[in-house]
Amino acid sequence: MLTIYINDLELEVEEGSTILEASEKIGIKIPTICFHDRLTPPGLCRQCVVEVEGARVLMPSCITKVREGMKIKTDSERVVRARRTILEMLSSSTDLSESPDLLEQMKIYKAEDGRFENSSKRNFKVKDDNPFYMRDYSKCILCERCVQVCSADIQFSYALTTAGRGYNNRITTFFDRKLPETSCVFCGNCVAVCPTGALIASNEFNVKALGEK
Repeated sequence: MLTIYINDLELEVEEGSTILEASEKIGIKIPTICFHDRLTPPGLCRQCVVEVEGARVLMPSCITKVREGMKIKTDSERVVRARRTILEMLSSSTDLSESPDLLEQMKIYKAEDGRFENSSKRNFKVKDDNPFYMRDYSKCILCERCVQVCSADIQFSYALTTAGRGYNNRITTFFDRKLPETSCVFCGNCVAVCPTGALIASNEFNVKALGEK
């Protein structure tokens, strides 16, 4: 067991625990985006950053292991500013209308939806190539949960991958093939872990489309 301090609260946690796990132990909620408790923490989004005394940069709590005597701040001004900026960058480039968790975080951190005036939102045509679910990558925040669940974390199908760089970075299939032409078994796990509605069951998509007319 190790002794650490979170927001000036002393607690003992098991060696090998992450800061995120230690915080949850005492009821301190740290916001996450790419993290999912059934998947390997990728440490991509940096929304779960915390301030660790002596560290030069903010540390992602989902992958940072605790150390003896570590002193952690989960809601310092620096941390709040970083989380707000991440949300503002996401909202400036991606359609978050079907992302209830992120919209709630934007309220909590007072993130401005139109802060980056010269930005443009990602715009992809909805992919409808199978009878089970649709892929609307205009809503994708590149958390890579779908890629993880499709690969070694859960399904071992390896139908999804990432491609491109920078603004053109995207989730796709290998060689950009239609899903029925890949190793996809249409298990639905990718839909289940998607936090933004980028992957959605076809019947749900159609119901929403009718409601918008």
